[in-house]
Amino acid sequence: MKRQAALAGVLVLLAVAAVSARYLNLNRASSGTEMTAAAQKYVATLSAEQREKSLLEYDTPRRTDWHFIPKDERKGLQVKEMTDEQRAAALALMQSALSEVGYDKATKIMELEGFLLALEKGRGPVRDPRRYYVTLFGKPTDDGRWGLSVEGHHLSLNFVVEKGSVVASTPTVFCANPATVKNEVIESVPVGTRVLASEEQLAFDLLAALNDDQRKEAIIAAEAPREVRAAGEPQPPQSEPEGIAAAKLNRAQTEKLGSLIAAYARNLPEDVSVGLLDEIREAGIDKVHFAWAGAEKPGVGHYYRVQGPTFLIEFVNTQPDAAGNPANHIHCLWRDPRGDFAIPINAD
Repeated sequence: MKRQAALAGVLVLLAVAAVSARYLNLNRASSGTEMTAAAQKYVATLSAEQREKSLLEYDTPRRTDWHFIPKDERKGLQVKEMTDEQRAAALALMQSALSEVGYDKATKIMELEGFLLALEKGRGPVRDPRRYYVTLFGKPTDDGRWGLSVEGHHLSLNFVVEKGSVVASTPTVFCANPATVKNEVIESVPVGTRVLASEEQLAFDLLAALNDDQRKEAIIAAEAPREVRAAGEPQPPQSEPEGIAAAKLNRAQTEKLGSLIAAYARNLPEDVSVGLLDEIREAGIDKVHFAWAGAEKPGVGHYYRVQGPTFLIEFVNTQPDAAGNPANHIHCLWRDPRGDFAIPINAD
């Protein structure tokens, strides 16, 4: 009975989110249909030379070439190289692929590049809020399959749309440096800004809610790893889940776990996030595990992982920010252990 009550907590939480989202979308086209229309409008603004950069074959190996670190070169057309009309179309395309919450985070991550530029004054990597790249793979049509990548420092968004439905949305990566803005540098990024506040705070809340025995099971290492696993690799790590199973949590704890999962899923449009949450429920909430490593307080390196049969969340905050404040630099992502980029991993 206790186990059923604990699972009921997250089932209720996710079910409410799913039902609410369905009602909100009764009069809306699917996000995949909206993405296709936005992609077509974006393509129409491009010159022939720009199309060569921004439109690639669906099966190109570059489709799975992703990363969130600073890079000298990336696939796609850089926002900086676009006209005002093209930039507006590119942002509208990104907006169609995300929820309002997710789009707000993505644009603020871009804005943090301006913060870093002003803070570092030319030291370190190139910083530019317009140094983000848009790539389409295949032709965006209503009856075909095509892909989208929007990527730059600390942001990597990857989608596959087939016949108007989003069939893949991973890897989905949001990062923040600084995690919490502690220096007054530019007016548009005030002190106290936390782009990924939910992703960090909700995990601390869940950890704090565990009793001593549960905490012993959840904590898998005294020191946090420096980085998330398989960063930049075409497919996520294949490993058994670690930490404490949702089946061992009480109702309040399980609801906190559900809130943490939902904080990631809700970066995507309602119909996509509902689909992700439905998959988690259908695969079995009791199979979801929460694992923690490192410090149990902010300002010291910490890491967590939430893993189930259909999803993998990883979060790490160990690096100092650009001003030297310790453990104030977040990398976090959502991946699909069955295969990212709509490419199934061979079970054999």
